[in-house]
Amino acid sequence: MRAAETDQKRAQAEAKRLHVEAMEAEAEALNAELQDTYDEIDGMLHATLSVDDFVDLEGLRVVPEHPAFPRPDLQRPLPEPAPIHTPPEPHFLPPQAPIGSGSWFGGKKRHTAAVAQAEQAYRREHDEWLAEMATVPSRQAAQAQTHRQAEERRCAELAEVTAAYDGECRARDAEAASTNGRLDALIAGLARGDAAAMQEYVGIVLGNSVYPEVFPVEHEEFSFSPDDGELMLVVSVPPPDHVPTVKLYRYQKSTDEIVTTALAQKAIKDRYANAVHQIALRTLHEVFEADRAGHVRTISLTVEVATNDPATGQPTRVVLVAVAAERQHFLGLDLAQVVPAATLDHLAASVSRNPAGLVGVGGTARDIRTR
Repeated sequence: MRAAETDQKRAQAEAKRLHVEAMEAEAEALNAELQDTYDEIDGMLHATLSVDDFVDLEGLRVVPEHPAFPRPDLQRPLPEPAPIHTPPEPHFLPPQAPIGSGSWFGGKKRHTAAVAQAEQAYRREHDEWLAEMATVPSRQAAQAQTHRQAEERRCAELAEVTAAYDGECRARDAEAASTNGRLDALIAGLARGDAAAMQEYVGIVLGNSVYPEVFPVEHEEFSFSPDDGELMLVVSVPPPDHVPTVKLYRYQKSTDEIVTTALAQKAIKDRYANAVHQIALRTLHEVFEADRAGHVRTISLTVEVATNDPATGQPTRVVLVAVAAERQHFLGLDLAQVVPAATLDHLAASVSRNPAGLVGVGGTARDIRTR
């Protein structure tokens, strides 16, 4: 009993130790995931610098892919049926006549009876042969008709399947031709610097821009003026509550639970402000870099957040950054070495003093865009 009690205590202690290790490992995993999230948010600008944002539109051409014909078995003619052969005509083979002493003592009589019996069997076999021969033409005709009907059904089904398959292939070809036609028009318009083509291309470029899942960014409005080469952009960022507020996860043995240590409010506000500043510079960089032809000479950009007006409770948009950047000036910046807030100040941007508090740069979003 004492040995059993000792074993039980040892097992309980081991189970407790394993539980503590599992909880500590879970806390470590949560901290690693949290750090990855912060690295993604803090590195949004640097994440795009190693990527060429130019989009080769020729690579977007569509080549229709047609699946294999669904019924290849129907494309092969049915094999000819095995021919019905006529049976060979039976021949009469009389019994061998007795010779020598075999013809004595009734041998001839028995031979005559055997011949008569053989003739009778031959006539019966020959009659059966004649009857079977009479059925061969009809059997051959029936076999040929069955094969012909099966071939007709195969050909009809093949025609039906082929028509459906060809129709689907034509539809895919037409869809690819339509897509490639629109692409040709876009490429031609882009070469001319047409407003619609430029706006579509910018949409493609910014659509390729991947942001952290916890901090989704949308590029909502594009407006290009070919006359002065100015592109107006509106970037929508998530509200401050998308920034995690946890500093650390740790396992607390006394309560047997994983608890959190909160980030200081200043750290949260600074991270959100830095994210907004990075997004403004990142968007400018991506558009200028992707426009190799240099049609876009100036970008007027606003970074906005959707919220509710505290005075009216109605939906509104707050502008957190408003900046105009000239192409050559901006491309001369080394974004890998900059502090985003300082760069925006260098570009004479209007920047919110408190983005995390949803304090705008002054005026409504529409008024700021107009200015």
